[in-house]
Amino acid sequence: MAVKHKLIHVDDVVPESMQGEQGWAISEFRLPITGADGSSTTVFHSIFRPGSTHKKHLHTKSDEIALYLSGRGVVGQSDGRAVVRPGHCRLMPKGTPHFYFNESKDEPSTCIGFYIGADSVAGSGYQFVGDVTQADIDAPRNGITEGILVHIDDVAPEKMEAKEGWSITDFRLPISKKNGSTTTVFRAKFMPGAVHKKHRHDNCEEIYYIISGHGLVGADSDVAEVRAGHFHFVPKGVEHWAYNLSKTEPLEVIGLYIGAGNVEETGYVYMGDVTDADINAKRTL
Repeated sequence: MAVKHKLIHVDDVVPESMQGEQGWAISEFRLPITGADGSSTTVFHSIFRPGSTHKKHLHTKSDEIALYLSGRGVVGQSDGRAVVRPGHCRLMPKGTPHFYFNESKDEPSTCIGFYIGADSVAGSGYQFVGDVTQADIDAPRNGITEGILVHIDDVAPEKMEAKEGWSITDFRLPISKKNGSTTTVFRAKFMPGAVHKKHRHDNCEEIYYIISGHGLVGADSDVAEVRAGHFHFVPKGVEHWAYNLSKTEPLEVIGLYIGAGNVEETGYVYMGDVTDADINAKRTL
């Protein structure tokens, strides 16, 4: 049975054929969620093999958010340079040129990202603006001054209310209104048995990605098992929940509240417990 709201594993998404002459020297680029799925925002999954790069480019119509999952690379934002590793979260404002280069000789680099408010790559206003030169790579890596770059380890966990359904072990907001963003990035860790109970967001869409673990998620009448590599799109106003099925391993999730600067702005409404009947319901995927 098909799910009502887009839930897909990255392995089931066909890689795009991007044009090298437009700066796309990326080994693998997939679009698991786009406007064709009802989303306001396009989601990408990129793998950079050693030595590969996404050359200098910008988006005239949308901000871009990138979340780095594996490997190590050099990023440029206008004249700024920095090194990123797993756990870094980055916001690139629309109209500012940027690039990514995997300088490893033997390790691939993976990131997921979002063109905020753009239903496609073309809808983001993508423009190629030039090669990444050796001088760009060798420039001092003193950080960036445009946009946001933060590591999850430097972000304090939020104190969420269990009575409002927040039975999550560790919940952090690396990008939010606190550092100037109108969209919130969250990272959540569910230890065995932990759950985010039934709730909805009346003011925003939510998109999240399973980093690791094995869980059960619900949205409307959908109930499905998820594992590392799954993306889930939850439209505004749709009741949803998540539960860690493992008895030994954490379930780790990262995602966005699109167009909401904090949890309050999402229009969060607690809807009730996740019951045994919910957990034992027939899977729709």
